Amino acid sequence: MIAMPLHAREKSLAEALSMPFSTCYRLQGAYCAATCGGAGWARPSSTLRREARQAISRYRHNVYVVELSRDVLYEPKFRKAKPDYDPAKPCVYVGMTGLSPDERFDKHKAGFKSNKFVRLYGVRLPPELYEMYNPMPYEGAREMEVELAIGLKEEGFGVWQD
Repeated sequence: MIAMPLHAREKSLAEALSMPFSTCYRLQGAYCAATCGGAGWARPSSTLRREARQAISRYRHNVYVVELSRDVLYEPKFRKAKPDYDPAKPCVYVGMTGLSPDERFDKHKAGFKSNKFVRLYGVRLPPELYEMYNPMPYEGAREMEVELAIGLKEEGFGVWQD
């Protein structure tokens, strides 16, 4: 087998991440056959299968944004923390999760590990603000949560982030 750097394998696996696992498995078989010099479909090695599972699991975190009702502005804690808020923009909560944003929003509303402002004032998920970033690895999601919150604050949004 031709030795290749891990990032080259991850790059080829990145294309497969949005596919079902069976399709991903077949795609890796073709990739293995091409890189090993074989012809046709080859069964991926256990190492490559393990790397594929790890790559897929690495890209399972999401950032999300929840639009909050304007009533959140009556909360002194929220209002005091947002002196630069532009009233023409909505108030939002920015978070990260290992679940889908929809599942996490439902858990917030149900009171399970929820943020008070989302539980009481959460209205909807505006996907146009976050879906282009998802999915990503855990470290990327942690960093992106902060960057997204800062970016929205700079645009005048009333942003709450834990």
